[in-house]
Amino acid sequence: MPQDSNHDAYPRPPQLTPIVDKQTAVPNLGLVVEKVFHYTVDVPVTAFRGVLDTIQEKNRPVYYHKKYRRVPDLTECEEGDYTCYYEAEMQWKRDYKVDQEIMKVLQERIKACQVREGHSATQNCAKETELLTKTAANYRSRYEDLGAYGSARKCLMKQKERMMAAEAQTS
Repeated sequence: MPQDSNHDAYPRPPQLTPIVDKQTAVPNLGLVVEKVFHYTVDVPVTAFRGVLDTIQEKNRPVYYHKKYRRVPDLTECEEGDYTCYYEAEMQWKRDYKVDQEIMKVLQERIKACQVREGHSATQNCAKETELLTKTAANYRSRYEDLGAYGSARKCLMKQKERMMAAEAQTS
């Protein structure tokens, strides 16, 4: 490229696009509506939602602490009240699952104590072992012979048989 090029003949384009400063006496209606909406609707709603979130976070229930109301037992249901039968059955199933989890927790406690104590586990874990033994005996007496399709009705009949056998032994 020759050194004597004429820069006046070919001016350089501007580096930045010029900003058009449009000044009018009439305000932009879109901006006015946007600002009015922002300060009258958006800001109060956002603030109110923030307050509600803090309150709900303090009082948020934990999913594993859900408390069901106790429903009547099968012995308290009237004859032909199928809704009561169903509720009693569901209550029994919840109780069964809770009892299973209690047994699992106690077994885990025994295992942890045995690992922690080592050779002296029989002496130092006696309290946990005794609690597990009593709980397992109660669990077996309630759920042992129900089979795979255990229900509240079968459990009630088993309890009735146990009571009759205990009464026969005392007589």
